[in-house]
Amino acid sequence: MGTEIERKFLVADLPDLGKLPAKQIEQGYVTAPGDTTELRLRRKGSNHFLTVKSKGGLARAEHEVGLSQQQFYELWPLTQGRRVEKIRHTGTLPCGTQFELDVFSGALAPLVLVEVEFATLAAAHGFVPPSWFGADVTDDSRYKNHALASSIGPKP
Repeated sequence: MGTEIERKFLVADLPDLGKLPAKQIEQGYVTAPGDTTELRLRRKGSNHFLTVKSKGGLARAEHEVGLSQQQFYELWPLTQGRRVEKIRHTGTLPCGTQFELDVFSGALAPLVLVEVEFATLAAAHGFVPPSWFGADVTDDSRYKNHALASSIGPKP
């Protein structure tokens, strides 16, 4: 099981997304937001995954396994009422750090969030976001995808 170290921000000024690779993502949660562990199903392009995440903010345990399309669709009904759809754009900041910018659709539109993953806690704490990043919402549980999927997240 690995550890995910990630900071999440609102987007204050949307950058030009035209040249960034993008993938449609659908994800749903089997577990409820109050549970101590998240169990997530995700379809990213033609790939399917089952992910288990611990509760937490900046750093938390994460384990992901690939699923066949059939396995994914057999489990997908378990996520009814706890789903998110978004387009994920990936890019690299001038400092060399990679980012993932999520443009949400459906009931969560026009919400846009950007996430940055780090190898160490020191790197995460030392990160200086560019001016187009907005408020840091890493520790705001309302912006966890699990909460957003359950319609208890913030309304844009």
